[in-house]
Amino acid sequence: MLSRRSLIGLLAIGCISAMVYGLIIIEDSPQAGNSFVGFGTLFLFLVAMPLFIFTEGKGKKVKDYMLTEENIRKMQAKSKKRPKKEDEV
Repeated sequence: MLSRRSLIGLLAIGCISAMVYGLIIIEDSPQAGNSFVGFGTLFLFLVAMPLFIFTEGKGKKVKDYMLTEENIRKMQAKSKKRPKKEDEV
């Protein structure tokens, strides 16, 4: 059976394929081409992307990625400890 990651990848590839196919056939059949591009975009951003964010973000703390006073201090402390590459040369 396919894993969630593989399923989401296949869904994203399918959406991108639909958009490319729509761009290819748009000269012969503009209405069908626009439909393929539209539905591909719709599914990519309203189905595939939220599924990806939900599965990859599970178990992660949002607070670790927010720009808070505490995190700013941690970043400043790390940059003071680590010498810049320009100083090493």
